[in-house]
Parts: sequence; C-alpha cells; structure tokens
Amino acid sequence: MVRSIGADHVIDYTQEDFTQSGRKYDLIFDLVGNRSLSDCRRALIPMGTLVLIGHGFAKSDGRWIGPVERLIKALVSSPFVSQKMASFTVKPNKEDLRFLKLLIEAGKLTPVIDRTYSLSETPKAIRYLENGHVRGKVVISVPGEGA
Repeated sequence: MVRSIGADHVIDYTQEDFTQSGRKYDLIFDLVGNRSLSDCRRALIPMGTLVLIGHGFAKSDGRWIGPVERLIKALVSSPFVSQKMASFTVKPNKEDLRFLKLLIEAGKLTPVIDRTYSLSETPKAIRYLENGHVRGKVVISVPGEGA
C-alpha cells in the first residue's frame, strides 16, 4: 500500500528492524516509538535528523511521565550530538483543514482510508485500531455531517 502512494523504500516493522539493517538514513520520522533513541540515532547519518511524532501512543512502561520521557531525552541530548532531534506536534486549525479539503477536491491529495464505521460502531472501530494492522485511516461517519 505504501509503495502504491509513492514510497521508494518500504520497511515492514513487523518483519524487519530498520535499526539493525546497517542502512543509514538522512531522516527518520519515528511515528511509533518502538525503538530506542540510541538505536534510531545509530541508523542516522552523522548529520541526520530524527523527528518524534505521535508519541502519545508509545508504550510508557508504567512510568508516570509516560512517553514524554522519550521526548525529553531526545530534546535534552540534541545539543550534544551531531544529529538533530526534534518533535512534531499538530495543532489542527480551520485554515489548514480548508486547504486540505481543497487539495482533496482537486484530486491532488488522496487520503488512504482503510475502513469506515458508523458512529454507533465506534467501539468496533477502536478495537480494529487496537489490533495494530490498520492500513490507512479509520473513519467514523457522523450522521448529518456534510462536506
């Protein structure tokens, strides 16, 4: 699926540990947080960049600070290493959403939708998300909501 939307190189994280392949990357977008910071840094070129995204869903190992600890470690160590480490947080706003809507309507952006559930099926949708095999976005359809 990822190749069909333009990826040149695809890694199936269930089959391959990208940090152990010996391959070096200019940029790593870490969406899941299932590899240590040091493993990710070893997979970067010396001047590479590691961007932590979506770590609210990373496992927290029961610590009270949860996944924020990983982000803090990355940001604190960043000035002391040649690689750049940063976080990315999305703050949705109406202007960005309108722009995305225009791109979709113009056919310039096509979201990958795995499944669509009705509002009453939300618990089923959440169970599907939790199984960890989603291939795209899961949509909850709200009655009466227009485009």
